[in-house]
Amino acid sequence: MAIDRTPVLKRCRQLGVDPIELGYSSKKESKRQPKRRRKESEYGVQLREKQKAKFIYGVLEKQFHRYYERARRMNGVTGENLMVLLESRLDNVVFRLGFARTRREARQTVSHGHFTVNGRRVDIPSYLVKPGDVIAVGEKYRDLLPIKEALIQSERFEVPGWLEVDIEKLSGNVLSLPTREQISTDIQEQLIVELYSK
Repeated sequence: MAIDRTPVLKRCRQLGVDPIELGYSSKKESKRQPKRRRKESEYGVQLREKQKAKFIYGVLEKQFHRYYERARRMNGVTGENLMVLLESRLDNVVFRLGFARTRREARQTVSHGHFTVNGRRVDIPSYLVKPGDVIAVGEKYRDLLPIKEALIQSERFEVPGWLEVDIEKLSGNVLSLPTREQISTDIQEQLIVELYSK
């Protein structure tokens, strides 16, 4: 399995992503912006947007391209379909529900099998959730320190409207698939579509 080992805050600076988007505190982050030596080309802007989406959701190129192809075949606007597919990944849903402090931590806890979907253990971070799915912390893992720390920290985060969380039962429900308006990620998906359609 390929792993992206780029330092998170350095990559955030390069792509202009707020570290809070990934679950990291931006206190350590300096406010200076990277210097641009020359005007960025249209291709450069589109490529940067694709890199930003891949970085935020922790997806590598081959898998990201498969998501794009799947979004293109779906009914509706390709860019919005792509964002819905990325947002409905199990690791992202675990992060959005507040069971992990960062998306990377969510990916790791899912791949270690700490979560169940509809009562069945799932250890695939790219598993796509559907409306009506119940995501819960597995019985053996309810006392894990990282999950408890994430829940304490997540009280300051707002759970999106397409999800519902029950802190007492350590579970969450997928009420519906997200619409583009419910996805707070600052990505211009149309630029990604333009890049792939060249």
